[in-house]
Amino acid sequence: MEIGIALPQMGPQMTPAFLIRVAQEAEQLGYASLWVGERLLRPRRYVPFGYPPTAMPDYFKSLYDPLETLSYIAAVTRRIQLGTSVIVPFWHVPVVLARRLATLDHFSQGRLLVGLGQGWLEEEFQAANLSFRRRGNGLEDYLGALRACWGPDPVSYEGRFYRIAESDIGPKPLQPGCPPVLLGVGSAAALKRAAHLADGINPLVGSWKGLEWLLNVTTPQISKSVRPVTSMAG
Repeated sequence: MEIGIALPQMGPQMTPAFLIRVAQEAEQLGYASLWVGERLLRPRRYVPFGYPPTAMPDYFKSLYDPLETLSYIAAVTRRIQLGTSVIVPFWHVPVVLARRLATLDHFSQGRLLVGLGQGWLEEEFQAANLSFRRRGNGLEDYLGALRACWGPDPVSYEGRFYRIAESDIGPKPLQPGCPPVLLGVGSAAALKRAAHLADGINPLVGSWKGLEWLLNVTTPQISKSVRPVTSMAG
């Protein structure tokens, strides 16, 4: 088993110096990967999955951007893999995100793990001028556009939501076959979607029992090629 840990990119403890210290010590101790998340904002009050309104944790008040953080850490580490847990792709133009991720793959010498998720906080979709119904709708189209950008030139793509005219788009990722794409999953439906679209999963679970349930509930129906990838990232 390989174990990854979350970088302290959010909350009062986040400083560039502390990030470097945690990353380098994790690499020296033999951890396999470092993970960062993405959060657009911290609503003062929100309704978590149908429960009464509450306050989000204070550490969501401020956090470093995931890709800038990993680029910074790539320069001070050599072996440890660097992953996003997770980026919500709908908040980014596919061409722009494809180039940013490919750039990070070069800066890290091919150590990037691309964790994507459909998102769960409605206020963030409002801030991005997106319908909350886009959460599960259009993910296949987005990944098609993203992977097209990583493919050979000339790139062209025609989908439901995204269209790319015949173009040259670079850089291409350094890793042969492109970086692994892991999808965040917290339900049986999301797990089935990941089996169809992704190279691995990033489970949203609170315990090992929860992970076992998530994997067992659809085991006969998902591809055995999809490997679980877990981290301590939120």
